[in-house]
Amino acid sequence: MKGQILIVSGPSGSGKSTLLSRLLKEEKDLYFSISTTTRAPRQGEAHGVNYYFTDEKEFKKGIDEGEFLEWACVHNNYYGTSLKPVLRALDAGKIAIFDIDVQGFNIAKSKLGGLITSVFITTANKSELNFRLSNRGTDSAQTIQKRLENAVGEMEHILEYDYFLVNDDLQSCYENLRSILRSMRLRTLSLNVEEIIKNWNN
Repeated sequence: MKGQILIVSGPSGSGKSTLLSRLLKEEKDLYFSISTTTRAPRQGEAHGVNYYFTDEKEFKKGIDEGEFLEWACVHNNYYGTSLKPVLRALDAGKIAIFDIDVQGFNIAKSKLGGLITSVFITTANKSELNFRLSNRGTDSAQTIQKRLENAVGEMEHILEYDYFLVNDDLQSCYENLRSILRSMRLRTLSLNVEEIIKNWNN
């Protein structure tokens, strides 16, 4: 495979979607992996754009048939990454970007660890995360509380990631994330050594 994988994890509300949306607009040869989920669509979300929405029965069937690179159950909903489109993107030499949680990251790392560069993004503190989640207006107080509890648990895994970014300034955080992506393109992992040597000898 000629491509690589960039995994971005972090608490819901840390700004991952905003950062990745900009990265996908400004950088070339990227493939964003759209997750499959059993949760209900939020207002403004579309099937095949934000997520592939399905029911629990179909999702579990996909697990049994080995269709997912990784999957996890979060807040009583299943989330997973379909394997085939990711492999096609890697074969085409693209950098495949995943926005997945710690559970999913560990599964993906166990299968394709050598291709993965990982980044954990969070807010400056728990209070800021609570503020952002509350201001979104998409979740109930109970759901926000669950997300905050989950975030505390996720923070315990930051040393498992290659990079750690605090999104307290969106522009600065974006520039750091873009630098990580650009450094991936310079890794020998994705080089065609035979072609380089052939050209160098001419």
